[in-house]
Amino acid sequence: MFRSILLLLLLVLAVTMCSGQDRSYGRSVVITDRGIVATSHYLASQAGAQVLAKDGSAIDAAIAANAVLGVTDPMSNGIGGDLFLIYWDAKAGKLYGLNSSGWAPRRLSAQFLATQGMTSMPAQGIHSVTVPGAVEGWSQAHRRFGRLPWKDLFPPAIYYADHGYAVPEIVHGYWTGEEAKLQQTSEARKVFLPGGKVPETGAMFSNPDLAKALRLIAEQGRDAFYKGEIAKTILSTSAAFGGTMELDDLSEFSAEWVEPISIDYRGWKIYELPPNGQGMAALEMLNIMSTFQPDAGGPQGTVEMHKKIEAMKLAYADLYRYNADPKFDKVPVQGLLSKAYAAQRAVLINPNKANCNPGAGSPATSDTVYLAAVDKDGNIASLIQSNYSEFGSGIVANGMGFALQNRGALFVLDPGHPNVLQPRKRPFHTIIPAFMEQGDVHIGFGIMGGPNQPLAHAQFVSNLVDYGMNIQAAVEAPRFTVSDNTVSCDIVIESRIKPEVLQALRDKGHNLIIQKEYSVAMGRGQAVMHNSKSGMNSGASDPRADGVAEPEPPEIHF
Repeated sequence: MFRSILLLLLLVLAVTMCSGQDRSYGRSVVITDRGIVATSHYLASQAGAQVLAKDGSAIDAAIAANAVLGVTDPMSNGIGGDLFLIYWDAKAGKLYGLNSSGWAPRRLSAQFLATQGMTSMPAQGIHSVTVPGAVEGWSQAHRRFGRLPWKDLFPPAIYYADHGYAVPEIVHGYWTGEEAKLQQTSEARKVFLPGGKVPETGAMFSNPDLAKALRLIAEQGRDAFYKGEIAKTILSTSAAFGGTMELDDLSEFSAEWVEPISIDYRGWKIYELPPNGQGMAALEMLNIMSTFQPDAGGPQGTVEMHKKIEAMKLAYADLYRYNADPKFDKVPVQGLLSKAYAAQRAVLINPNKANCNPGAGSPATSDTVYLAAVDKDGNIASLIQSNYSEFGSGIVANGMGFALQNRGALFVLDPGHPNVLQPRKRPFHTIIPAFMEQGDVHIGFGIMGGPNQPLAHAQFVSNLVDYGMNIQAAVEAPRFTVSDNTVSCDIVIESRIKPEVLQALRDKGHNLIIQKEYSVAMGRGQAVMHNSKSGMNSGASDPRADGVAEPEPPEIHF
């Protein structure tokens, strides 16, 4: 009897040990009672963690990390791009949203483009440039939630711009893919193609021009960018390419504090920012998914995958029909996010067949970097910042070392569409930060990647809520995404999905484009979590990027 009991205990112990050691995801969750910064580049995560160690707040750390990312991942983001933020103030128990996406210059209009022989929005070049919002977003957020002096946030970024850093694998891959764009202008060639070519993986790359711009921002604040020396450089660069940007387009721009939008998903509150961002599509997709129960076949089973793909198409059809700058056109957010509307849309999902062109519904009226930071007090910054395409417009501000974004490429010229180009209007924006909470648990998360983002957010939420994954497993889990900016049966999917599931999805009419196990096409995600009861923080970083979740280092005296 004793031997039988002992054998049973050993068996239970073995099973328990295996549950922690034999797992379907690669990295462990980072857990600490101090702060954490999770970004797509390890140097940026480290810089943010160092700021936390100096008693910086989550937003101080986020700004410092973001500034470093503009140096180390220059194709994806930088001071020439735009920014959105969701910030959780733990002490007040309040969530804040910040929209710092720039508007079109006053002289940029459909009529002006027609005089240039353009019948559609240019994907790059000077007429795709809208006012960069990143520095203004940093400034507004720091004034409200910062603890450290403004100038103390930029030394790490200035250091890496001056002294250089070793180019990592994934950044090198993106850089190589944009060599042709960089060859088109002399300033881009000078700054980003040293020696006439893309820096190799592991090569040291420095950008002293960007160090100069960052010093100006650190010393003079946001006005250096919107009214001072950097503004003058942006205007002279724009004029040299025949652009329409004028000083008042820059000097009169201001970021906007907005109220996050939300839904309830199986007892969790999920938050996104309102239009002109595409966060409402993530919430609509989750609403549609909530009309079905999680399938017992698991998150990557045929039934669950088909349901999510079809819910995505319905939400995206509405997104592309209705999303715009709400200051110019009424966006029916309340109708799109109603449970009744989700039920109406869910009826259109055929469990046995893919719908390749679902069309928009009729609701009731009423490349990029993402980073997350949590400080020891539980404040959370969920921040996303982007140039849009790699190296944005392809035009680099003379002598300042940064590319101007091409967010204006997402306008349309159809006068009947709510997202039509108009002066001082903000374009449809792909970049979206997110936040979710239940009881004592608060999570800031985001997954970058153009039109990929809403559906990636929904998959992350489902992994965590429906299938009990921790934040690292939820970020790493196999994902699918869209093949382009249209709604169709073309679905990009990772090869970690079982072959029999892939075939079953093909049998339902999905045209699957198979990528490798950890494809950057799925976006690169980060997440941080604070438990207000235990005081513990957790962090996760996507293996699809060059980043880490870096804990705040303690002060240790040797």
